[in-house]
Amino acid sequence: MLRLRRYALLALPLAVACGDDGSIDASATVATTAPDTTGPGPTTSATAPTTDTPTTGAPTTEGSISATGTTAATDDTTAATQTSTDATTSTTDAGTSTTGNVSASETTDSTTTTSGNPSCPEDQIVCDGNTAQVCDGMGGFKSEEECPVACAPGIGCTECTPGDSQCVGNDVQKCNESGTWEAFETCDGLQGLACDPDVGACLGACAGLGLSYIGCDYYPTVLQQHDTYISAPINEYAVAVANTSDQAAQVTVTRGANQITQVMVAPMSVQLIVLPWVNQLAQGQGPSVVVTDGAYRLRSSRPVTVYQYNPLKATTTNDASLLLPVNTWTGNYVVAAWPTWLSYPGFYAVVANQDNTKVTLTPSTTGKIVQAGGGVAADGTGVVTLNADDVLQVMSGAGGDLTGTIVTADKPVQVFGGQECTNVPLNVTACDHLEESMFPIETLAKEYVVVPPVQVPNDQLDKAQIVRVIASEANTTLTFSPDQPVNKVLAQAGDFVELTTTTAKFVVTSDKKILVSQYMVGQDGGYGTSDPAMLLAVNPLQWRKNYLFHAQPSWTANYVDVLAPKNANVTVDGVAVGNWQAVGATNYQVAHIKLNNNGDGNHTVVGDVGVGIGVYGVQSYGSYWYPGGLDLDILPQ
Repeated sequence: MLRLRRYALLALPLAVACGDDGSIDASATVATTAPDTTGPGPTTSATAPTTDTPTTGAPTTEGSISATGTTAATDDTTAATQTSTDATTSTTDAGTSTTGNVSASETTDSTTTTSGNPSCPEDQIVCDGNTAQVCDGMGGFKSEEECPVACAPGIGCTECTPGDSQCVGNDVQKCNESGTWEAFETCDGLQGLACDPDVGACLGACAGLGLSYIGCDYYPTVLQQHDTYISAPINEYAVAVANTSDQAAQVTVTRGANQITQVMVAPMSVQLIVLPWVNQLAQGQGPSVVVTDGAYRLRSSRPVTVYQYNPLKATTTNDASLLLPVNTWTGNYVVAAWPTWLSYPGFYAVVANQDNTKVTLTPSTTGKIVQAGGGVAADGTGVVTLNADDVLQVMSGAGGDLTGTIVTADKPVQVFGGQECTNVPLNVTACDHLEESMFPIETLAKEYVVVPPVQVPNDQLDKAQIVRVIASEANTTLTFSPDQPVNKVLAQAGDFVELTTTTAKFVVTSDKKILVSQYMVGQDGGYGTSDPAMLLAVNPLQWRKNYLFHAQPSWTANYVDVLAPKNANVTVDGVAVGNWQAVGATNYQVAHIKLNNNGDGNHTVVGDVGVGIGVYGVQSYGSYWYPGGLDLDILPQ
């Protein structure tokens, strides 16, 4: 229902005497405005000065406004106005002086002085509680309407209050800025979520997860592998699911619209799930390709951690990756990979979990030699649109190295980097698969502790590695402690320095965010059993106080390397860690712990402060290596 309201306005002239310093002469006549007693509404002044402070109130007008809204021009009206002004100003308290302009909040007795701020424009809608009012441009309102639900300024009556949420079945709707309901999210029953009508949000064990490697929604992804090895029945692609909660977790794996398997994982335990190879991603040696529904999706009703083995028990070429839950994905990554060796390509892969995800590829200096395909040009550039569960896998060409490529997306994605089967270094046999899930640039930092793994069987000695330090921004300056004989300035985003065949322990710091990747040297390099494997270093700001992880007991030997500040107290499987080794003259130390292979492969690390862990297993001409876990907090630039 619309109701009309008319206001009578009285305008009075205002005379103010100002000194040279801008102060107001207290003896001067100060005009104030008084509202018409016939009804509420703003008032006006005839010649009020402009003030520095915006005020609310009536507009400045030329002349007085009569009760009918017309301009008064008679001498009688002017005289009456002046008389009212004199009467009003005579009540000003004695002894009060003011400086500067007159504010709308300053009063003389019980009346208010206004600055003549412009009125609400005609037809603008304002809200008085749940009443929508339409301004008439003269300080009043043309009409007003009682809203049955809500009123939004500039809009009027709406079906909801912007920012509110509600449940419609298991769907959450949010009220947008226009005051209408729109879809926000669906509470996923496979993640144990349901929409709570009292709060209008998804609630459950998987709601409100923090930013870490623990989550409820993952995308295991098969990556490039040596064709002859994935065809053998013993070489299985598998994921290890560690249930970190005190209740059983129901885990469901799908691919596209098809359910692949569903299992229960007991509390505080790890279960292996073998999945079929995705040959479009694993086989061949190029070209670059987009595989529709190429990734698996793994959802759990309780928080879990997930690692993938490619493959699980191979006696030759293999590696493993820590998977990142969807709630930690972003749209910004820098790639760590490895160069093409013989005909075996390096690669990176991009996985989407939302339709119409636009992925933009910016190659590094070394990443401009690519096997074109899937929307990617031979120079490594491309803009590719992926739908949920799709995988873009980009392959390097002869002489190419995709390390340093920048991947950006307008929606969150997961990015892997690696190599099909390569020597490390390129002249040392034998070739092995490399892979790791990249950390978002937002989670990277400016300090990393880098240590080598141990040799097998003589684990009192260090095994050599190659280390790459990769810039996420141009003009990045590096510092090493103890110093390392490499270039210290990275001119372009994606540039990297490489420490070749080293057993050095050091801390690297930088003035901008960096990514650090580590590569085991092959078995014929003279550093014991095992072949190449790949690890991403975790910066100390993302270290945790506790971990639950899996190390496959079928391997010849499994280890966890624990990085910690000096004087930290740490246990592995409940046993206190000793035999710490210093990392140069820094405040960090490392311990190499051989894991017991007589159990089920499940292990824990607990510290009284945050610690970092790297997990690896070796056998003759085979190895895997992955970070055992980390937080994924957004860190400042």
